[in-house]
Amino acid sequence: MNTTFLSSQSLLTNKKTLWTLFVITLLLTLSFGVVMQIWDFMLIDEMSNADQIDNHIATMTATQKLAHIWTTATLDVLYPLAYGGLFAGVALKAFGKAGLWLALPSLLCIPVDLTEGYAQVMLLTGNAEFMSLKTLTTPIKLALFIAGLVIAIVGLIKLRKASKA
Repeated sequence: MNTTFLSSQSLLTNKKTLWTLFVITLLLTLSFGVVMQIWDFMLIDEMSNADQIDNHIATMTATQKLAHIWTTATLDVLYPLAYGGLFAGVALKAFGKAGLWLALPSLLCIPVDLTEGYAQVMLLTGNAEFMSLKTLTTPIKLALFIAGLVIAIVGLIKLRKASKA
C-alpha cells in the first residue's frame, strides 16, 4: 500500500488532529450563525428547490448578498474540509479496514459541498445558469453529510466503548 496514503491516514486518525478538526468544525458552525445574525439573512445552503432559491435571493439586499458571497467563499470553503476530515478520521479510526469504505461519504462530500458553494456564489452574483448545478449538488451534499455524520457518531460510540473496556 502507498506509504503517503498510510501517513495521511495516520495523521487523520491522530487524536490531536481529530480534536483540532472538531474544534474548527464547532467554531465554523457557530460563525455561520453569527454572520447570519449580524447581516440578517438565511443561507441558501440547504435549499434545493429552484423557485425557493430564486425567491430567497430576490428578497436579499445587496449587502446581504455580498455577506452571503463572502461567507460561502471563506467559511464554507473551510467547513467541508473540517467536518469532512473529522467524520472521515473518526470512521478510519473506529472501523479499521472497513473504515476506508465508511469514510467515503465524508470524503466525497467535500468536493460536492465546494461545487455547491461555487454554484451559490454564481447565483448570488446573478448567474442563473448555475441553478441546475445548485439543485443537483445540494441533495447529494446533504445525503453524504448525513451519512458521514451518522457513521462518525456510531464510530465515536464504538471508540468510547472500546476505551472503557
